[in-house]
Amino acid sequence: MEAYFDNSATTRVFPEVADLMTKIMCEDYGNPSSLHMKGLQAEQYLRYAKETLAGILKVRESEILFTSGGTESDNLALIGCAFANRRRGNHIITTSIEHPAILQTCGYLESQGYRVTYLPVDNNGQIHLEDLQRAMTQGTILVSIMHTNNEIGSLQPIEEAGALIKRMNPGTLFHVDAVQGFGKARIYPKRMHIDLMSVSGHKIHGPKGVGFLYVGEKVKIQPILFGGGQQQNLRSGTENVPGIVGLAKAAELLYNHLDEDVRHLYECKSHFIEGVEQIPDVRVNGLLPGAPYGEGTAPHVVSVSFRGVRSEVLLHALEEHGIYVSAGSACSARKPQPSATLRAIGVERALLESTIRFSFSIFTTVEEIDYALEVMYDKIPMLRKYSRR
Repeated sequence: MEAYFDNSATTRVFPEVADLMTKIMCEDYGNPSSLHMKGLQAEQYLRYAKETLAGILKVRESEILFTSGGTESDNLALIGCAFANRRRGNHIITTSIEHPAILQTCGYLESQGYRVTYLPVDNNGQIHLEDLQRAMTQGTILVSIMHTNNEIGSLQPIEEAGALIKRMNPGTLFHVDAVQGFGKARIYPKRMHIDLMSVSGHKIHGPKGVGFLYVGEKVKIQPILFGGGQQQNLRSGTENVPGIVGLAKAAELLYNHLDEDVRHLYECKSHFIEGVEQIPDVRVNGLLPGAPYGEGTAPHVVSVSFRGVRSEVLLHALEEHGIYVSAGSACSARKPQPSATLRAIGVERALLESTIRFSFSIFTTVEEIDYALEVMYDKIPMLRKYSRR
């Protein structure tokens, strides 16, 4: 049996998405900037994508900007808004557990003279609104807070944070990295006071290399890519029509059955946590105290620390049985330093290099989870025995 539990890294593409993209690449392959029939056909595909995504978010089609993925969307949101609003101030607020696409970009902006405040999180991986309120100043031009943490699945109080930001300083822009949250929750930027929001296609059963940035119509932002002036001069370059349509189709399929799918994910998560906690000396990270298994956290992510077993060793031991997991964020899995997120929530040093991320999708079955648990029940005592030698 094969059990793929690395869906926070990437997901299997829906067959309907692959079929539609193949048709566009092989039959309807025009450039949307061309004036002939093939070009107009491509333009119609883009219109479908914008209509679909705008409908899901309850926003205007003109507020959807297509990018190459979450990283570009994050970079454009932070750099584009920081540079466009530098006369208003130079202060940016984010959190200590953001994705590297945010943290590294904030580091770059610091080198350009901006001041960045990194909000701490508690042991559950959540910020406190009091910290955000204390950090806000009249010179705060941008706040960036992720919707769902990619390593431990903690959820941030996005709507409450947005209301606080706008109450304290209506001119401060609010960006949300929703790469892990979109497709798992209903997110309405207008209602939640979100000015910009990043989304990636390959996290929602769409293709890699495509994403979008929601940009509110009143947001002052400047481009970071220059060229032919596509997409209202904000993101030059020929649009990736197959990828864009694949992203929109995947979103459409997910949101047509979202409530049912989220229930399935929580059932998988609860079943897995109940099973993995039968193993001695394990810690499930980021759970809310007193809440039923997984409640109040993302439906698809579970972070587990196995004392006495290095994560890389366990990862490959599971791989030998067709079980695929992650030793943390896929973007940082090849880097040796311990996870900043795990350190931020107070995971003890001995467990930092013994943590595995399991992440599920709508294709995950209880049978796959039971199979993985049985393998771990067998393997972990043996791996611990060898690690003590």
